[in-house]
Amino acid sequence: MSAAEHEPTVLPPLSTARIAERLDARGSVYGTDKDGDLVGRWDGHPFWFITLGQTKEYLQVRGRWARQVPATEFGNVLLGANAWSESMVWPKIFVRIEAEQVAVYTEHTVDYEHGLTDEQLDLHLTIGIASALRFFAGLEEKYPDAVATVPTAPAPPEYTDPARPTLD
Repeated sequence: MSAAEHEPTVLPPLSTARIAERLDARGSVYGTDKDGDLVGRWDGHPFWFITLGQTKEYLQVRGRWARQVPATEFGNVLLGANAWSESMVWPKIFVRIEAEQVAVYTEHTVDYEHGLTDEQLDLHLTIGIASALRFFAGLEEKYPDAVATVPTAPAPPEYTDPARPTLD
């Protein structure tokens, strides 16, 4: 065996530019928020594509249900999120109160410290978006009269993510 056969494969690092390239390849409409994160809408729900960590090695696809229900439904929504999490691998779901209403977020985060292929990046984006949309569809069925909380137009660059972590 040659020495070249024993050399590890070097994968390209995660970057916002690479995420944008993959979104462009899909024909996605997105913008950049004030934190420099990419943000777009799928089925009316905002999604952020966030790089985290000291060297921005973590990719997090965060979705937010575009509707809200009264705070009195917090326990029911939380129980639904927990039931989902008991049987599904993705996404992580969290529920919180914002302005007297229940807000629901999803996250799919992976560490790419050693780089990743375009195929892995595409898969991460697909899982992060599709699994969140599946959960949101269940909420829409349970709460058909839920009030829309975000505009239905594409996410404007100035839209801020209220659940954005404050530490990298």
